[in-house]
Amino acid sequence: MAVDPALTHPRIAYYSFRHLYPTIGVFSIRSVFENRPHEPTKVVAYEGRRHRLIIGSCNGLLCLHDNERAMLWNPCTGFTSQPLEIGRIFNLCGFGYDHVNDKYKLFLIEEKKSGGSVTRIFTFGPKCTWRTIQDFPYRLHDPNNKAILLAPVGLFVSGTGTLNWLLCSSRTSFVAVLSLDLVKETYSQISLPSRDSDDALRVFPQLATLRGCLAVCYETKKTHWTLWIMKEYGVPQSWTKLAIIPHHPLLVNPRSSYALEPMYMLKNDVLLVLSPRGKFVLCNLNDGTIDFPNIDSSVDGIPQLPPLSHGAGGWIFHIYHESLVSPSHFGLPTCSSQIRLFKPTL
Repeated sequence: MAVDPALTHPRIAYYSFRHLYPTIGVFSIRSVFENRPHEPTKVVAYEGRRHRLIIGSCNGLLCLHDNERAMLWNPCTGFTSQPLEIGRIFNLCGFGYDHVNDKYKLFLIEEKKSGGSVTRIFTFGPKCTWRTIQDFPYRLHDPNNKAILLAPVGLFVSGTGTLNWLLCSSRTSFVAVLSLDLVKETYSQISLPSRDSDDALRVFPQLATLRGCLAVCYETKKTHWTLWIMKEYGVPQSWTKLAIIPHHPLLVNPRSSYALEPMYMLKNDVLLVLSPRGKFVLCNLNDGTIDFPNIDSSVDGIPQLPPLSHGAGGWIFHIYHESLVSPSHFGLPTCSSQIRLFKPTL
């Protein structure tokens, strides 16, 4: 799987951030690419006992949180770890894998009731432990911040053991990646590809992973999006321009302040993106054509939101690759009753 991710079955898991439904929808990325328009990609829904956020995924495991407890879930096998009480209020988080020490780690910035915050890492294992680490180098509520953190959840890049956040300033052309090394538990900053001086950050970039590499998508000159990929993690000189995607009337959303979001890319240079209009789109980078996949989300258990194929947002999406990794391998008690297939009422 590490050598050739195409051997696995990539899937997208999603949940609603607007409505507190206890369901998580899952669908196949391969079906999105391969199905004909009259063959919709079917969403499979799973139901838990309460609404849960997806903090992140790696090696087929999703890390879920419900404001009080965290647990690991493998949708492929159905097994979950026993929920672990963490009961902390946090505004910044991330989940990833420390490949050197074979540990799964949850990163949180805990907001204290008395004010201030503390930065912690939670290690899953037979003896789950909290450790306080060096303070996050960016103060969340500091009015003197020269840049803003675009997303509260760090993006895990497989093989590097890092969580990554995008730092931007709408006043200047400053953009950078703030990285946390889960092995050393230290921070670093990575510069991004240079932008044209006349391209103000009216539309914020999107950070992603493509083909196992860190990627970033800019809006350029209000006419197209430029997609870059970092071929060697942590080496700014390895940023390579991957594609230029022209603006299309069906993709552009004048009210959105974010660029096109890259999701997944096949070897034939067809790219799955989430457009600023909230729709999934297949972009052929060879001939410039676009296609809107048919995704049937009628049984995802989230009736107050429009179908995925209609767009408009309201969801958070996470990509994962199916695996047989079990939480019990790390000494965590497991069970199969926490999350089950959702059965809609007729």
